[in-house]
Amino acid sequence: MSEAKGGRGAQLKHTGLRPGWTTGACATAAATAAYTALLSGDFPDPVTITLPKGETPAFALAVEELGDGRATAGVVKDAGDDPDVTHGALVRVTVRALPPGSGVVFRAGPGVGTVTLPGLPLDVGEPAVNPVPRQMIREHVAEVAAAHGGPGDVEVTIGVDHGEEIARSTWNPRLGILGGLSILGTTGVVVPYSCSAWIDSIRRGVDVARAAGHTHVAGCTGSTSEKTVVAEYGLPEIALLDMGDFAGAVLKYVRRHPVDRLTVCGGFAKLSKLAAGHLDLHSGRSQVDKAYLAELARRGGADESLAAGIAVANTGLAALQLCQARGVPLGDLVAVAARDEALSVLRGAPVAVDVICVDRAGNVVGRSPVR
Repeated sequence: MSEAKGGRGAQLKHTGLRPGWTTGACATAAATAAYTALLSGDFPDPVTITLPKGETPAFALAVEELGDGRATAGVVKDAGDDPDVTHGALVRVTVRALPPGSGVVFRAGPGVGTVTLPGLPLDVGEPAVNPVPRQMIREHVAEVAAAHGGPGDVEVTIGVDHGEEIARSTWNPRLGILGGLSILGTTGVVVPYSCSAWIDSIRRGVDVARAAGHTHVAGCTGSTSEKTVVAEYGLPEIALLDMGDFAGAVLKYVRRHPVDRLTVCGGFAKLSKLAAGHLDLHSGRSQVDKAYLAELARRGGADESLAAGIAVANTGLAALQLCQARGVPLGDLVAVAARDEALSVLRGAPVAVDVICVDRAGNVVGRSPVR
């Protein structure tokens, strides 16, 4: 596949990272090729589409099948340099003519999920083809129809080879999208390491929990912290947000879409970053501030000898262990500071917050009161 033309592609070249294409862009390309073949008898290869911001990438076809009133085209997703679980997946689209006036009807093929819970931007029972990819496909179907004299009334069935297996590594099962992957994308372009799909999943997780009537949700940094929250509060899986390093994404979305209570649970070192004002907890984008931990410890009764030891500790965990040995509640101090930082990001939204810090074994090493 060629690189996208235009500003975004040029900008990404400065980063040294190669952009890729969303499943929505791949499905649009496959649908365009399949409908062209259905009307003309020939598959365009490569097939060029226009993305929402004007880029015009060309996609090579990996599958071409024509006959029995339908046409199927397949495109292999290239996610560029982004570590996307769907990189290399084969997106297949079958187009079949429908009676005049039917419009464009979407179906889930093998490997594409179906929506089973409210709260998503699609109705329950619909194939998990998001609104922007649907619009892109409709527009390209209309263009092909105009070019080849077709009516534009078609059934578009989208599948992804091995999609059901791949989906187990995504949020889809927790969001109630069953049977496979979602066809995603708002721009058609995958920006390497933008983590936009993860952040979008956090937002959809909040939406689904709210729609299901859950008033207490938990943002967790990983599976260990999820287990802790379930043990502490008995929260169902649908109320657990796989926050990862994106504390800011959770807080900003909950600020706009409040729930009664938010629990933030994660490793002590990561949450010490939140306490110090960092909203992205990734080790490459924020570091544990041991001088800050030393100052917190002083507030909790640490003498200067202990504070000096914390400031030069190898890790956040080592600083915590120094305090535990001396009876200084650094874990609680970090939890309270992280809660207060979360409340400042929430800017007065009607959300009560508590924070739980855990060690790598899942033991609670600090907690804040709810406020």
